[in-house]
Amino acid sequence: MTGTTTTAGGAGPAAYRPRLRETLLVGDPVLHGARTVHLVKDPDSGRSFELGVKEHFLVSRMDGSRTLEELGADYAAAYGKRLGDGHWGSLLSMLGSRGLLDGSPAPAAPAAEPAEERGNGVLSGSVRMVADAPRTAARLHAAVRPLLSRPAVVLLLLVSLAPVAAVAARFDDVAAGTARTFTEPAMLFALVALVWLSTALHELAHGVTAHHAGGRVGEIGLRWRLPVVIMYCTVEDFAHLPSTGRRVAVAAAGAVVNLLFLLPFLALWLLAPLDGLTADLLAALLLIGVVQAMMMLLPIPPLDGYKIVEQWTRSAQLAASARTWMMLRVRRDPAATAYPARARRVYGGYVALVLASLALLAAGGGLLVHALLTAT
Repeated sequence: MTGTTTTAGGAGPAAYRPRLRETLLVGDPVLHGARTVHLVKDPDSGRSFELGVKEHFLVSRMDGSRTLEELGADYAAAYGKRLGDGHWGSLLSMLGSRGLLDGSPAPAAPAAEPAEERGNGVLSGSVRMVADAPRTAARLHAAVRPLLSRPAVVLLLLVSLAPVAAVAARFDDVAAGTARTFTEPAMLFALVALVWLSTALHELAHGVTAHHAGGRVGEIGLRWRLPVVIMYCTVEDFAHLPSTGRRVAVAAAGAVVNLLFLLPFLALWLLAPLDGLTADLLAALLLIGVVQAMMMLLPIPPLDGYKIVEQWTRSAQLAASARTWMMLRVRRDPAATAYPARARRVYGGYVALVLASLALLAAGGGLLVHALLTAT
């Protein structure tokens, strides 16, 4: 058998004590299709795979202290069935071939592609902005750490609602200011620059919050699909952060920072004596900024709102799984009723949530376009 072999009494395969590599990331149980699985990631190679509940029961106990015989006894007590040699051989062979057992050769990590080999071109591509993204995230985290305490976060969440309330209360004014800004090229350029800055801070917020939650930032860079150029920040182990709450916080951080970014501009718009062009620019920024934050919270992949719903429902590939289940229901396939009750609730609820969100999006979009076209 592949891996570190420690025998008890020196006797045979049953005395083998398998030990999983300590660096492996094993996630909480999540719903994927009709099954409950655990997401496992090898951070050394970057590869991920799934384990069923029964496989996870065994793998989670492979710490080198139990023999196969003892693991088998635990499994029989939990599931009323002993595993044969064939099952053990398949499981250990799979773990060993993937380099997941302590002492087995780890698969080589895929080489990072240089920017010029990523398919970069004039029209589309990406490039790293920093050589050491984890260190950059750590430095940013150190600068804002006092704002990430629980009391501070609660206060910031409450304060972030101020731009939303202001836009709702004075919708006609911000719509009129936005319409006038769209007719002024210089003001429109300034608006685009400010919105881009807000988007960059949105991405950095994901990375800093992930670092605070115990995650690792993989890359910080620029991605372009001309004429759009945006910053991106990847979190390598998002699905394996220690708790659902932390994962939700990482996903929501970007939209919250988008709203917090608007606060000084809101104060200027409400309190400072401004000329007409500047007042219109700030009104446009408030409206576009609030819309940007709300759009990011839609429960549609790959938006942040979708990731939040995935974490709250403890599911993986929620949209694809819900689509498959819904198609089975539409075709009246008996397989749809074979899904567990929780899966049916989650997928049915998600479909309803998406339909409601799209209806609100259509209504809000129609209201916004009408307000912009009729603004004076």
